[in-house]
Order: sequence, then structure tokens, then C-alpha cells
Amino acid sequence: MSHDNGNNAFPAASSIYPSLPSALCDEKPSPAAVLSHCDDMEGISLLVKAADFAARRHRFQKRKDERTPYINHPIGVAFLLISVAKVYDPATLAAAYLHDLVEDTKTTFEELEQLFGREVADIVRECTDDKNLPKDVQRKKQVEKAAGSSYKAKLVKLADKLYNLRDLQRTLPIGWSKSRAKEYTKWAKEVVTQLKGTSEALEMALDDVINQLLDRK
Repeated sequence: MSHDNGNNAFPAASSIYPSLPSALCDEKPSPAAVLSHCDDMEGISLLVKAADFAARRHRFQKRKDERTPYINHPIGVAFLLISVAKVYDPATLAAAYLHDLVEDTKTTFEELEQLFGREVADIVRECTDDKNLPKDVQRKKQVEKAAGSSYKAKLVKLADKLYNLRDLQRTLPIGWSKSRAKEYTKWAKEVVTQLKGTSEALEMALDDVINQLLDRK
């Protein structure tokens, strides 16, 4: 337990989400900053409801290391939006929690719209790949669609890429070679390039991790 005379209401992120990159764990918003931007009960309720729903739907899934609970990823994406991009919009953060549900579970867009409203469902829709398409086609379409995405969807996409690349920086997924990791990084860079002008903070963090990954031998 932290002994800080009660001045820090946030426990260390690493103690809650061990899979979060250590650099991310140092980027903690102040309690006042969070509360001042999320002081309406409707917004708070939306975020708690989205986090709970995502946790339930992802409960049997793991990340590519086959150990980390998958829910760590959407929580981490939402955390990046708050800590790096200083985004406190409830709809954007709720969409961050929910952004992989249609792709990876039996959740539908209609269900999301009924539970969380059209705006949140539309953001998730923009962040969702068509799993019926081959993987290479999905990736090509991500690049093609990125620039035309809404501002809020672009934020979620940037935070999603940053989380995944920082994950990749720490360890290779099971079954991945170094060359596959480099190809993924090159593709992610193409997507990020199409999202430029959305969030300077996220883009700077992405440039940094992408350069480090591409410079690896």
C-alpha cells in the first residue's frame, strides 16, 4: 500500500494491471482532473456499465501471450486515452472499453446501441474489422478507412495501436517471429500515418515506440 498521506487516490497501475507497460504506469491523471471532467452521474454510469459489460463478454478470453486476461487490453486503451491524450469524454471512453466486442464475441452493434446509445455503437462500428475477410484484406481496409474515421474513433484507434505496440515492445506473442513483429509494426505505422492530426500526445508516443521496434535487430 502506498503511504502518501492520502494525496494519491490512484493505486499504482502496475499493481492492478500487471500487463500494462511500465512507462504507462507512471502516467497517472490526478483525481481532481478525472472528477472535474466526469462529474455527471450519467457519464460515470455509462463508463462503469461499459467496463462491466466488456469484462463479462471478454471473461473467457486471453491476450496473445495466452496468460493475460483480454479485458486488460480495453481497460488499457481507455487508460491511455485519459493518461496520455487527456480525453475524458464518456462516449469515447465507453467505446474504448467496448471496441473489440463485435469482432471477438457474439455481441452485435444493435445490442451495443440499445445498451449504450447510438454514438458509442457508431464509434465501435468504425473500429471494427470484418472478420469474414482474410487478415491481409482486413489490414488493408484499416489503412484505407482510417483517414475518414470520426474524431472519436480516431482517438480510440490511436490508443489501441499504442497499447498493442507497447505490448509487442515488451514481449513477442506466442508463435510470432521477429520478422512478423516488424511487419505488424510497419502496417501499424501505415494506419497511424492516416490518423495524423488527431492527438499530438498519442502520435508522439506512437512515433517513439514504432521507431524503437523498427530499429530492433
